[in-house]
Amino acid sequence: MEKGYRDYGHDIDNTDTVLEAGLGFAVALGKPDGFIGRDAVAEQKAAGSLTKRLVQILVTDPEPQMFHAEVVRRDGVPVGYIRAASYGHTVGGAVGLAMVEADEPVTQSWIDAGMWTVEIGAESYPAVPSLRPLFDPKNEKIRI
Repeated sequence: MEKGYRDYGHDIDNTDTVLEAGLGFAVALGKPDGFIGRDAVAEQKAAGSLTKRLVQILVTDPEPQMFHAEVVRRDGVPVGYIRAASYGHTVGGAVGLAMVEADEPVTQSWIDAGMWTVEIGAESYPAVPSLRPLFDPKNEKIRI
C-alpha cells in the first residue's frame, strides 16, 4: 500500500480517468492508432487542471487502522473517502488511497495548503496526503 500501486476494481474503476488515477505515464497519447478514450484523455490533459485525484493518505498516529470508506477531510470539509487501506509498516501508520474532489484544481500546492484528517470510527486523526507514493517515490529501491 505504501508504494501506491493501483488495483483496478478496488482503488480505481471505470469512472476514473488515467490522469485522475495518477496513471498518465502509462498511456501514449501519440500512439499511431490511438486507443479507446484517447481524445478524452488528451482533452483532460490539455485543460491542465484536475479537480479529482487519487491521493495517498498516511494517518500520523500509528495506532488506528483504516480499512476502506473512511471519510477524508481537508480543513474540516469532506473531500473524499478511502478506497483501500492497510497498515504501512515502512511508514509507521495506516495508509490508504483516497479519491478526493474539489472545486479547484487538486495540485500538490492545494494539498500542502490544507489541514488533513481521516475519520476512523468516531474519531478524527491527523493525516498526510501525497500525490506521490509515500514509500520510495523515486523507485530507487525497485532498481536495487
